[in-house]
Amino acid sequence: MQSGRGDCIVSEIQLRFLVPDDIDDVKALCKDWFPIEYPEVWYKEITSNPEFYALAAIYNGSILGLIVSETKTRAKCNKEDQDLLANSFPSGTQVAYILSLGVVKDYRRHGIASLLLDNLISYLSSPERSNCKAIYLHVLCTNKTAIRFYERRYFTQHCYLPYYYSIQGVSKDGFSYALYINGGQPPWSFMDYVKQFGSVLAKLQPCAIPQRMVRGAGHWLCRMVSGVTVADSHMDHKL
Repeated sequence: MQSGRGDCIVSEIQLRFLVPDDIDDVKALCKDWFPIEYPEVWYKEITSNPEFYALAAIYNGSILGLIVSETKTRAKCNKEDQDLLANSFPSGTQVAYILSLGVVKDYRRHGIASLLLDNLISYLSSPERSNCKAIYLHVLCTNKTAIRFYERRYFTQHCYLPYYYSIQGVSKDGFSYALYINGGQPPWSFMDYVKQFGSVLAKLQPCAIPQRMVRGAGHWLCRMVSGVTVADSHMDHKL
């Protein structure tokens, strides 16, 4: 497909929420797009339950793409996702989970997925939904196209999920990715604590602590930072 034609199609896209009459079309699309089988009740829920943000991209009367998300409190997340936010955020803080995002193969790479995702982010970033502090998703480790897509849109890897998926009886590893919005913050990493400690040391008056101790702590921090960097790179390389 020519890029100019793709841009033209995007300008002619209409967005609307899914309705019950879309079930058959959505089933066919999801079976074509995803290796995971969704239960019948899932299709009924996303096409009729207003608690789901289920937005479709329509062109010439047909669904070319869709995004489905659910907003819930941090306490209702699965165990592996409950640490998405820093501990300072209460359990009643909301987060949005992207259940699916897909585009018909012949119309990919022309901005339709970005259009759908941007609308979701805009919706969740409004003042009325300021209690929603993060948008997150799960993705197969092998789905490099999806990973690059989300990373270009400032989603960051939250954690590695070994054996998270079961596809045709075979266990597959996954990642969780998150985008922080409305002032949301991720939990502190070891490096954050190291930086904070260094910041506190830097603010101390010279007479409050011997200079030799300050220099020694600085050298220790440098060694720790170097060690963590090497270890993290090694781990990432293995993933």
